[in-house]
Amino acid sequence: MRRLTLAEVEDARWGHGNSGLLFITDRCPVGCAHCSVDSRPDSPRITDFALFEDIVSGLALSQLSMVGISGGEPFVERRALQHAVRTLRAADKDVVVYTSGIWANTASPPNWVQQVIQQCGAIFLSTDSFHQAEISDERFMNAARAIATHGVPIFVQVVEVDGLADRTESLLTAALGPTWSTMAEIKMVEPLPYGRAEGMFTPAPRRRGSSFGTCPVAKAPVVRYDGVVTGCCNESVLLGGGPAWLRRKIGSALELAETLEDFRKSPLLQIIARVGVGELAHHPRAGDVGDREFHSICGACWLAVKRLADDPQDGLLTAMAAMGEESAL
Repeated sequence: MRRLTLAEVEDARWGHGNSGLLFITDRCPVGCAHCSVDSRPDSPRITDFALFEDIVSGLALSQLSMVGISGGEPFVERRALQHAVRTLRAADKDVVVYTSGIWANTASPPNWVQQVIQQCGAIFLSTDSFHQAEISDERFMNAARAIATHGVPIFVQVVEVDGLADRTESLLTAALGPTWSTMAEIKMVEPLPYGRAEGMFTPAPRRRGSSFGTCPVAKAPVVRYDGVVTGCCNESVLLGGGPAWLRRKIGSALELAETLEDFRKSPLLQIIARVGVGELAHHPRAGDVGDREFHSICGACWLAVKRLADDPQDGLLTAMAAMGEESAL
């Protein structure tokens, strides 16, 4: 079983078409105030398991080398999570699961949870002050120990708020001992003003569209349990934000394979990922992208996509994408 470092996971995520994300459920029992997808205990979950099996089959047959599994909380979908991890591992895909650790209410989690952990190349475990109402320090430490017991690397995602990095180090020391850094790494993440967190965090200052560079999330598609597929891993797109071109609806493994390939080969997404969103302002049909101001790269990207996505045979986009491919070599 291959175990992954954080650097290896990041390399796979930012390599164009190398990784994807399986959004296995909207449901989550934690209810964090900073949730960027507004996941709740009563949010939607899988109702068409035959379609879900097709989706997993399509991912298994794809060119993706690594598949992340997130939500919501993946462990609330026992049957689906077990099936996905087992199928993807049989197809020799690296599997990475994102979890809050809600399942670790005892020192020894259920056997099925341990079986899922054993098959993962790494696990992202979240902790911060927003989780504390439901995820106690003891539960977090139970989760960390359970993962480490199986030799699976732990990447602890922490929202960038003053003092949380030090607190996380203290928890990891208490859970795993002074050599915790041989088993776990801390990854600080910026808070996202989407979903339930909209209005909670101060947006970044506005910038001219021409100032934005490349967007690495344009390299990794997302597949939701109900067949919605997006060309990037911005989950707000999955929930209906941004231009419709970035979303597709599939109904079979074959359609998923075709959609993933379409996104992988898209000159527009290749430019966004490799050349830069701001560079699209040089296109005659997207000049206003450079002049207008946006709080984030997503706003500039969405406007550029709306301006340019209606012509798949655009020769200028093809040429710009080819330049980006050469510079990436």
